[in-house]
Amino acid sequence: MIYVMLAEGFEEIEGLAFVDILRRANIDVQTVSIADNERVKGAHGIEVVADTVISKVDKNIMKAIVFPGGLPGAYNLRDSENIEKLTKYAYDKGDIIIGAICASPCVVLYSYGLLDGRKATVYPGFEEEMTKAVMCDEDVVRDGMIITSKGPGTTHKFAKTFVEIFADKETAEKIICGMVY
Repeated sequence: MIYVMLAEGFEEIEGLAFVDILRRANIDVQTVSIADNERVKGAHGIEVVADTVISKVDKNIMKAIVFPGGLPGAYNLRDSENIEKLTKYAYDKGDIIIGAICASPCVVLYSYGLLDGRKATVYPGFEEEMTKAVMCDEDVVRDGMIITSKGPGTTHKFAKTFVEIFADKETAEKIICGMVY
């Protein structure tokens, strides 16, 4: 299962378009509210009903954990004790993909110390805060089990990377081309 964590103030494109693209590839993905309530309001006032809540996440079937950006969404993710524990569990396990886009590579992953010495990308302006990471000026960067991306406009490329990993390159190309991207 791929879990996409939604906190109040998440960037809607990064959360919802990502899920849409993975579901087009028949990949098991669920949106997860980091609160006890399934309803989560995005950064632009769009309220969604998440598939589940964080207390019901099953670590035993987790193949990836993904963090959309958006403000204050990224800060709300970072400040969640449950998110920190789950992210560090995934990192320590070593076989779970951790994805972050927009501000989340900096605000979430970097603040947890997971990008020290690793290649990463982030929303422009945040790279100055990531002095211990190896910053790359690419739309999507993969370093081991961590995948980072720049922002709303790179969501398709970010999702395509996950489809390539959890399905295959042919499926990823077919979906992206079918979306006229």
